[in-house]
Amino acid sequence: MTVRELAQLVTAGGRQAEDLRSDADSVRRETLGDDVHLRGIIEFSNHCRCTCCYCGVRRDNGNLTRYRMSPSEIVEAADLVASLGVGTVVLQSGEDPWWTAERLAGVIERIKARTRLAVTLSVGEREEWEYRLWRQAGADRYLLRHETSDPELYARLHPGASLDSRLRCLDTLAELGYQIGAGCIIGLPGQTPESLARDLLLLRRLNVHMAGMGPLVPHPQTPLAAMPVGPAEVTLNMLALTRLLVPDVMLPATTALETVMEGGRLAGLRAGANVIMPNLTPRRYARLYEIYPGKKAPTIEIAEEVDRALKVIQAARRGVGVGPGHSPRAALAVA
Repeated sequence: MTVRELAQLVTAGGRQAEDLRSDADSVRRETLGDDVHLRGIIEFSNHCRCTCCYCGVRRDNGNLTRYRMSPSEIVEAADLVASLGVGTVVLQSGEDPWWTAERLAGVIERIKARTRLAVTLSVGEREEWEYRLWRQAGADRYLLRHETSDPELYARLHPGASLDSRLRCLDTLAELGYQIGAGCIIGLPGQTPESLARDLLLLRRLNVHMAGMGPLVPHPQTPLAAMPVGPAEVTLNMLALTRLLVPDVMLPATTALETVMEGGRLAGLRAGANVIMPNLTPRRYARLYEIYPGKKAPTIEIAEEVDRALKVIQAARRGVGVGPGHSPRAALAVA
């Protein structure tokens, strides 16, 4: 598809949107079957050196109580993830220099020694040698959302950073053998249907194994506090188009979508998604990892969070994936 064709579909409504999402769901079924895989997120530090304009854990948010989980706390939380039958743990944090490559490698090694979990990292831009060390320690995947494919918009939203640097990191991660994930925010200031179309084409060019995208949920302690919530219907169209462009991608129905739209995760599953990522951060920390406001997970117990995800899968008349749920492409590469 061309940028112009994709841009028209990004904003499709009515019957056209229904058909788009139905087509994507059919491709998902034919390519990956009906399993929905769970990825348990552990948000282990809300310290961050970055000043991203949309993010509540940005360095300049002086109203946020900061925390770091200890290595042992992270390993214990991963043990709980495994005991709940979830096949993947996602270790996510701000860009926190206290977490050196060696410290995080030690945590990965301990998790791998104690469980059969796949380990996904989401800790931002780091040096090649750090990515290599974590891969050697056993990390399987790396999620590094590109946020927007528009270089000028990226620079405005990420002071002191560049889209080129982020894309170089993604290329490095792929070369090191990670299953890579990228993705964008829908509803950014200055974003157009054409720039969203280019986001989709970038995902295809990167040949991502995972794609994470969701609507903007403005945080009151950021420069985008006055922005409207990102459009849920456009987000669903973006999920569907991602599925059509990268048929075997592992595609989450995100909690951000659920935050802005009642039943958003179920709608996401019906638009081609095949992953749900319950927040399994220890409750005493979860409320403090406030990238955006209104997250529901910190108010309920961890077991209930998993149970709610299972009920969404049941409502979609789908099954729960067993095991790590690796990308089929990655599985073929190993074989």
